[in-house]
Amino acid sequence: MGKQHQAKHKKEELSPYSWALRVFLIAIALSAALSLLSETTLAGADIAMALLILGLFILLGIVFDILGVAVTAADERPFHSAAAHREKGAREALWLLRRASYVSSFCNDVVGDICGIVSGTTGAVIVVRLQSAFNVQNVLLSVAVTALVSGLTIGGKALGKNFAIRQSTEVVFLAGRFLHIFHRSSK
Repeated sequence: MGKQHQAKHKKEELSPYSWALRVFLIAIALSAALSLLSETTLAGADIAMALLILGLFILLGIVFDILGVAVTAADERPFHSAAAHREKGAREALWLLRRASYVSSFCNDVVGDICGIVSGTTGAVIVVRLQSAFNVQNVLLSVAVTALVSGLTIGGKALGKNFAIRQSTEVVFLAGRFLHIFHRSSK
């Protein structure tokens, strides 16, 4: 690595306090947005729609967990070659890999935790709707829904982590291609 590249890379590093403040503010904004989306969507939804929304939040958490693990496991070398051949998404993939600690923190901690919280509140809404629909006031229903949400989230993330480690290059390349769509359209 040349001195100029090292200096540029050093400037891009955030202090731990700066990163913590940024991630705190991003978490508040993203949490508010996802909670608002969930609340407005659930307001007029039946149980089937609520289950679909719950599934989407669980899936979103798993997908971001996969990306967060993949950027920490992937090797930069294949992306240098792809970037030299001007493959779409290669430069964006390198950008993700060079910021792996931030990307991993954002994906696993911010998005993953928010999806966990929102799926928990969505599960509570489902419990209330089920209790109302079947005129049942039983704690076992709440325990069952909570256990199911936890099991799906944890089991999905366990499978996802294994996949992310084994297929890290492909996962990061896919994320790079996805980001390339937005990067290209913003020019």
